[in-house]
Amino acid sequence: MFIKYTDMKREMLTMDAITKALCLEFNIKEEHGENVVKLLDEGNTIPFIARYRKELTGAMDDQVLRKFADKLEALRALEERKADVIRLIDEQGKLTEEIKAAVENAKTVTEVDDIYRPFRPKRKTRATIAKDKGLEPLADAIYLQLASFDPYKEAEKYIDGEKGVETVEDAIAGAMDIIAENISDDAENRKAIRAKTYVTALITSVNKAENPVYEMYYEFSEKVNKVANHRILALDRGEKEGVLTVKIEADEAVMHEVLFAKAVNKDGGKCAEIVMEAICDSYKRLIAPSIDTEIRNILTERAQEAAIDLFSVNLKNLLMAPPIKGRVVLGVDPGYRTGCKLAVVDSTGKVLETGVGYFTLPHHDKEKAKTQIKGMIKRNNVDLVSIGNGTATGESEEFVSEVIGEFGGSVKYMVVSEAGASVYSASKLAAEEFPEFDVALRSAVSIARRLQDPLAELVKIDPKSIGVGQYQHDCNQKRLAGALDGVVEDCVNTVGVDLNTASPSLLGHISGVSSTIAKNIVKYREENGAFKKRRELLKVAKLGEKTFLQCAGFMRISDGDEIFDNTSVHPESYEAAKDMLTLCGFTKDDVKLGKLGGFKDKLSKADLKEILEKYNIGMVTVTDIADTLLKPGRDVRDELPKPLLRTGAISIESLKEGMVIEGTVRNVIDFGAFVDIGVHQDGLVHISKICDKFIKHPTEVLSVGDIVKVKVIAVDVEKKRISLSIKDA
Repeated sequence: MFIKYTDMKREMLTMDAITKALCLEFNIKEEHGENVVKLLDEGNTIPFIARYRKELTGAMDDQVLRKFADKLEALRALEERKADVIRLIDEQGKLTEEIKAAVENAKTVTEVDDIYRPFRPKRKTRATIAKDKGLEPLADAIYLQLASFDPYKEAEKYIDGEKGVETVEDAIAGAMDIIAENISDDAENRKAIRAKTYVTALITSVNKAENPVYEMYYEFSEKVNKVANHRILALDRGEKEGVLTVKIEADEAVMHEVLFAKAVNKDGGKCAEIVMEAICDSYKRLIAPSIDTEIRNILTERAQEAAIDLFSVNLKNLLMAPPIKGRVVLGVDPGYRTGCKLAVVDSTGKVLETGVGYFTLPHHDKEKAKTQIKGMIKRNNVDLVSIGNGTATGESEEFVSEVIGEFGGSVKYMVVSEAGASVYSASKLAAEEFPEFDVALRSAVSIARRLQDPLAELVKIDPKSIGVGQYQHDCNQKRLAGALDGVVEDCVNTVGVDLNTASPSLLGHISGVSSTIAKNIVKYREENGAFKKRRELLKVAKLGEKTFLQCAGFMRISDGDEIFDNTSVHPESYEAAKDMLTLCGFTKDDVKLGKLGGFKDKLSKADLKEILEKYNIGMVTVTDIADTLLKPGRDVRDELPKPLLRTGAISIESLKEGMVIEGTVRNVIDFGAFVDIGVHQDGLVHISKICDKFIKHPTEVLSVGDIVKVKVIAVDVEKKRISLSIKDA
């Protein structure tokens, strides 16, 4: 939505300036920036723009487009704030061309607010009280700092018992209060102090309560501009929990000098002395507390954004983990007293059998449990066992390892993260999907399906509960939710969905599809049978042409009437795709039969001018169409390394220093990565142990789901801590 100004010309100039600023920041051509703004304002989704409007955007990917859209929103909000401030100052009759220009040239909301500060309606302050006593002329005269001016003699004129000015000292004190507030309200002063504080001050903490989690912060001190993001979030949490007292400590003398340099006339005599005293009071009483809060907010916002970005990267890698297709899986939700919940699902995720096994406590009849598990495996031709990594995982893994060992290696297992499984199993969605199962059995089903298709299962869970973040619960929850929802949307649309099997949860993340429309799609499917063509979507309630444009390219129909419906070719380009095939001597049947040998080579030599002009497309779209025609039904995840499957279990007690083991990266954080090496406790690879070269962040070389070789460098069985090294493995 455009910002509304009284002057339409001003509005257009502002939007032009915003677009130019964005193009400069993102290093893109102005025409591409203008196109992106237009596409977003028309209601197009990020996945649609990224995939099907590449010529217009210069092939900007979904991540860059999201950052562009976020910055566009922020700049528009800034312009709206500028307009509000100009209006508010103008309503007071105090707007000058100089003030207006300063507001319009401000780069941040903070700068705008600094300019507005002197005009903002104030509650009763020492300065407003002094002004009510008529002392403002005295304050103005003192601030001029004329060497020949005697402030104390002048102050005698302001003594007025009825106004509460009993003495010369009272008058001078009131004038100082006014000067102090003026110094504090000056935008340039605040900007200078803010910058100096950020560069020179320390952030410190001391403990006011005992909690070993925060022991390293009991006597903590670090430069504000050097402190790591994860430490900021730890300090914030410790302060919130009442364990730590956190402060910004700046050198007052340094800050005084910054203010003196701008406001004090060295030849100002007695007036200069009064101004200096007022400045010291202004800094300590008015400026420092405010700037300290601002600095803390800046640090927290920076740290939260970094945490959200890291969570987003980890989440994407987790969601895009390659599926294990065509396998029957036994899901195990480990437990002690209430046993382990078991669920077998077929290759499509349909539940075949459920049960409860007791094999994790010493008094359990393990032979009976072995017979039970073997029976489930044989009856259902189970290929894989998926074990949740929660309570009793170690005992469950050891037991399952023994059982499948007796099958001679034909069955394998994998420990999967069960983060969020309990959240899903207790949700309304799970109750609707499995009304006949109790909460624990639903978790077992979810654990089994996570191995088959992580994306399809994990989209049912609130991203914050998936467990690949760092301090995610301390972040701005609205901002976090928006970022993570964007990641889920991008992943689902990158992969695409099978229109005839996708759940409402999966469909609801497709470009342009709301949760209501997703349910309507499933309802239509249940009432009318499988979709045969994408165009049938237009028969679904509330799904019109606009939504169809956004979503159709991401829907797949594997055995329908139109082969293009099983590709990422958008319906708007079907005729172009057909003409491309014809030009190179191929037909749709060749696509279906996989007989397109030499297609791209022939296409590269063909004269495409007529096709490009007829369908108003570019070579980027032509290349995309050609690529997808060569691999109908392609799943981009199939090209990624497969998950690490195991046949035998190890325990933390069996780990020895120097052992080299293969593991899976489960979470990447600011200071390292956690790796699953087949024991109940993930090991930590500190950033210094990741590789020989210097890296600023572990994400430069590691991703969630990576298979890595690690060397055990330390084991603390009692504290269940494992230290690992990748570079020494």
